[in-house]
Amino acid sequence: MEKIRWLDLVVIALYMGAVAYIGLRFSQRQNSTESYFVARRAVPHWAMGISVFATLISSITFIAYPGSAYAGNWAELVPGFMVIGVLALAGLVIIPFFRHAVGMSAYEYFGHRFGYGARAYTALAFTAGHFSKMGFVLYLLALTGSTMTGVNVYWWILLVGLVTVFYTLIGGLEAVIWTDVIQGFVMWLGVLVVLGFLCYLMPGGPAAAFDLAWEAKKFSLGSGKLDFADKTSFWVMSLYGFFWYLQKYGADQTIVQRYLVAKTDRAALKGVALGALLCVPVWTLFMLIGTLVWAYFRLSGEPLPAHVDKPDEVFPYFLATKIPVGLTGLFVAALFAAGMSTLSSDLNCLSAVGVEDYYRRLRPDASDRQRLFVGKLIVGVCGMLAVGIAALIAWKSERVLSLYYAVSSIISGGLAGIFLLAFLSRRANKQGVWIGIIANLVFTTWATLTSGKNKMLDLGAYNFPWAGVMIGVIGHVIVFVVGYAASWLFPPGGKTDWTLWGWLAKRRAATEQTSLTQNKS
Repeated sequence: MEKIRWLDLVVIALYMGAVAYIGLRFSQRQNSTESYFVARRAVPHWAMGISVFATLISSITFIAYPGSAYAGNWAELVPGFMVIGVLALAGLVIIPFFRHAVGMSAYEYFGHRFGYGARAYTALAFTAGHFSKMGFVLYLLALTGSTMTGVNVYWWILLVGLVTVFYTLIGGLEAVIWTDVIQGFVMWLGVLVVLGFLCYLMPGGPAAAFDLAWEAKKFSLGSGKLDFADKTSFWVMSLYGFFWYLQKYGADQTIVQRYLVAKTDRAALKGVALGALLCVPVWTLFMLIGTLVWAYFRLSGEPLPAHVDKPDEVFPYFLATKIPVGLTGLFVAALFAAGMSTLSSDLNCLSAVGVEDYYRRLRPDASDRQRLFVGKLIVGVCGMLAVGIAALIAWKSERVLSLYYAVSSIISGGLAGIFLLAFLSRRANKQGVWIGIIANLVFTTWATLTSGKNKMLDLGAYNFPWAGVMIGVIGHVIVFVVGYAASWLFPPGGKTDWTLWGWLAKRRAATEQTSLTQNKS
């Protein structure tokens, strides 16, 4: 854009001021790590659920999903369906288990099961994965804000980064969750406003757009063929989504930390279910928006300017040129809400992991006040690093959604496989799990270096032959299978009370004891 849209900037400024105020509002309550990291375990289930929703919906959803649907079909929506499937399979067990197994960090569990080395590794894998995501999220926020307002992309990176770090640092998880609640409503409002204008502006009306998209098979969920080399295959994306959300529910601090803030086990389950149920419609609406934008330019015959040469740029261009001034600012505020909720959650979680999994080990005698200071310091440092990563990404961009899926699956470190091994197998021991981890790292290194169009290492017939998202899927399977098999080479070890079976036995014993006590009384 050639001119800065001042009314849009006013709307965005009001939003920024509101979230900063929430940080200030809760800052006086952050006097302990219990408050800073788990909000005193007293958050209502509905607020926790909206926070889960706001955390899972990021700027990747707002820009890359429409870009993906514009360029192709709805195949990349398929992983999102798995959020419901995994919750239905595992939520009733995993959520109450974690609420009683850990204090503040999800990775305490792996320490209970396999020793501190496994705890440190899983915490590091989480940290590495979320650093990569934070850079992408912040970059997409700034890119769209720049396109739609005329403000330089680097200024947006700096502003959004500083405001997010500010309210997260001073307000702790309470500020993160309650800003998530506001951000969740802003997101829904922004989506519905844009969808309404798209339908209003559509030449021939929405029916013409749906007919054209249906004929072009834009609503397809991908090929039904079991082709692991096809990244748009329904089965490839389903496998990716299943392991991704299994990792989210079972080994991701951003979600496990939400389990811990609820008042009861039942409230935690209701909150997580609400978050999942809110996500799927929003993901679907953004795919629909991308398809309708594609139909609009086909039906109107309006050409795209030469500088809009990537699928991810079409939707921001449409917003900047077709949506009225002021309402565009509302959508940008919704976009920023999505990205900032994810960033703030990541920052607080990275801080919790840094303090609980590393600092406590290095300084076991540190006071709670010292741990709180270190936690705030980590938020500040990680936030500034995310700003730097976003600025580097701004130098070079490409189709973001596919790249994000590939990167996130590669660097996830086999966490879902480690969780399955720890949770389901009594026989698994620390020697076995480390052999599984090493096998996964060897495989991941080979597959990463030899996959994709721009291979870092070309081995010809020995290159990784399948879609990039399959690297993470196979890595999880390798950790589980190799780790389980290798465990038989060593004497039984590990604390089997921390398996699913040991936990169920303890619950049965507790229930029987309660019944016996009640009968005596």
